[in-house]
Amino acid sequence: MSIPDFQSLMLPVLRRLMTGQASTGELIEVMAEEHGLTDEERHTLLPSGRQTTIANRTHWALAYLSRAGAVQRIARGRYEITERGRSILAAPPERITIAYLRRFPEFATSRTETDGTETAPQPALPDPALDLGRTPEERLEAADRDLRAELETMLLARLRKLDPAAFEQVIIDLLVRIGYGGSRRDAAERLGRSGDGGIDGVIREDVLGLDAVYIQAKRYAEDNTVGAPVIQGFAGALLEHGASKGVFVTTSRFTLAARKAGAAFRAHRIVLLDGSELARLMIEHDIGVRTVQTIKIQKIDLEAYEEEAA
Repeated sequence: MSIPDFQSLMLPVLRRLMTGQASTGELIEVMAEEHGLTDEERHTLLPSGRQTTIANRTHWALAYLSRAGAVQRIARGRYEITERGRSILAAPPERITIAYLRRFPEFATSRTETDGTETAPQPALPDPALDLGRTPEERLEAADRDLRAELETMLLARLRKLDPAAFEQVIIDLLVRIGYGGSRRDAAERLGRSGDGGIDGVIREDVLGLDAVYIQAKRYAEDNTVGAPVIQGFAGALLEHGASKGVFVTTSRFTLAARKAGAAFRAHRIVLLDGSELARLMIEHDIGVRTVQTIKIQKIDLEAYEEEAA
């Protein structure tokens, strides 16, 4: 059985609270047991890696039930059912959904009085009407993945339009930003001249230049894959330069044979970066991109005050 969405958890949570108050942890465990989750499913994390999926969805089931007045928080991490909740269970729907909860006035983000004046709006919980199967965190992370995927696509398209010298410099700047060559400004040098044997750049990892990483960068169209002969030629160029380390970067993809060829040269350590990995690293290290908006997510932290008052 797959992990139930938060709406599928609302009725079971309410039924469990009908038997008595419970902590959030107890409710998470009961939901996992009731829905027959495997050990792997119980430990499945959100993409952020900060919380298990079943815990996140149980939390949001409680949040929406609380907004509708069906449950209430009585202590830190403890809930009980209300009269509203009991009345729901007296004639329960087949499934409690957001659409069902909207019948209760407390669930609205604001109310208009009969004389037309508005009361102060309540803090709004996210409206999941457009995506009823996921919690707000899951929708936010999905949106982040979509935005990142679009950015990667646009970034690769722009990279393919750069002239060779500019593209080679981007790759060198990225590798220096990652940490190759330390913080020395003169650690990297773009070559890309005739007679360099296919080497586009070099990063010297120490002051004396005893250890160096040689680079080859290819702006290829997405459908122009890099094959084994190209990687074998790069390995030959490394040998000519007396190099033991090389990074081959492309805006397209490597064939399986090319990857095997890169791993086969025991005298050289060759790292292959395809377009997808290149775009991911550029975004991660702020090369060729800029941040236009930061979303700050906060949670309640009043435990110290509550403990002091207790």
